[in-house]
Amino acid sequence: MSEAWIIDAARTPRGVGKFGKGALSDVHPQRILSTVLKALAERNSLNTAELDDVIAGCGTQFGKQGSCIARMAALDAGFDNAATGFSLDRFCGSGMTAVNLAAMGIMSGAQDLVLAGGVESMSYGSTLKRPTDGIIDSGNMHLRSIHPQPHQGICGDLIATLEGFSREDVDNLALESQKRADYAIRNGHFSKSVIPVYKDDGSLALDREEFPRPQTTMEGLSQLKPAFEVMYDAPLNEDGLTFRQLVERNYPGVKINHVHHAGNSSGVVDGAGAVLLASPEYARAHGLKPRAKIRAVATAGDSPELMLNAPAPAARKALAKAGMNINDIDLIEINEAFAVVPLKFMREMGIDNSKVNVNGGAIALGHPIGATGAIIVGALLDEMERRDLNTGLATLCAAGGMAPAIIIERM
Repeated sequence: MSEAWIIDAARTPRGVGKFGKGALSDVHPQRILSTVLKALAERNSLNTAELDDVIAGCGTQFGKQGSCIARMAALDAGFDNAATGFSLDRFCGSGMTAVNLAAMGIMSGAQDLVLAGGVESMSYGSTLKRPTDGIIDSGNMHLRSIHPQPHQGICGDLIATLEGFSREDVDNLALESQKRADYAIRNGHFSKSVIPVYKDDGSLALDREEFPRPQTTMEGLSQLKPAFEVMYDAPLNEDGLTFRQLVERNYPGVKINHVHHAGNSSGVVDGAGAVLLASPEYARAHGLKPRAKIRAVATAGDSPELMLNAPAPAARKALAKAGMNINDIDLIEINEAFAVVPLKFMREMGIDNSKVNVNGGAIALGHPIGATGAIIVGALLDEMERRDLNTGLATLCAAGGMAPAIIIERM
């Protein structure tokens, strides 16, 4: 089996995902993604006619984010007509799944040069009317009878309750995320990969992270009200269905300790990221210098009723494929969808936070759904280089109880 090499990675800064407020909220999502694609093509002197594919994850593929945003963004970036594209949706795991599919295509020998990543304009997505009652099964009563799936925030609170994580535990992780992100930003840890976004008139839209709150304190976090408690008993449809009813089908009588709020949950933001991958043969023939190689990719499924618990199974699966154990990994990125996710991951994998999300995570920086998986692969590689470390693992939970994972090794 051939190797897949990472040649480069880049991303946009993340803008506040509120329509009319965030710096990227009036930039077309195709333009957000094409900014990154164009930058990677230009700084690596790509002949885009030789791209085997452009793969893009996006979690809300309607309206401006529909119509195969991968192909549209590639064309918008000025790529050759021969550069095809396809879009995919694995919820929050979309961007990493795109990277992993690119790696699989190259490792199989079927492809030689692929750009893979993702995009999400959450500010635009917030303007779209959803046709269902907000439950992930989209109104499929048969599926609901088999797998009653609550809202992801309620899943986070349920996991915290079942695992014994307190409000102080999740707030401590959130504060640390803000501190680490602030330090990383002030010391230029992200400067290698962040690409400014411009508006169609040529004026600057955004060239820095817009979401972090470096002024965050434990006292301030302690005063925030739980975000999902009010949702628990709110009727979802005319039949009076509630998330409590869905939860109690599997956990009868459970008393949830609602610990998550806006300060310890991932931020709602807009952004894009991408990774350039090539086969060794193509890279050598075209003078492309590899930064890392893919050691393993994997995807795992877990309880859809708890939704957020698959990162550890995915990591173990990837480690097994690579012939490694967790102690062989120098740095780890796991998406901070909710603070309980990295807390449970670290407990389950037997590691502490000294090598996990060392530059902060989505609580501080934000989580553009379809893009985050690709963004954290690039962030992981940048930090491995900065610290002169060799191996890294990235993973993130996805709705439906799934998680992709990837292990990379510097070259």
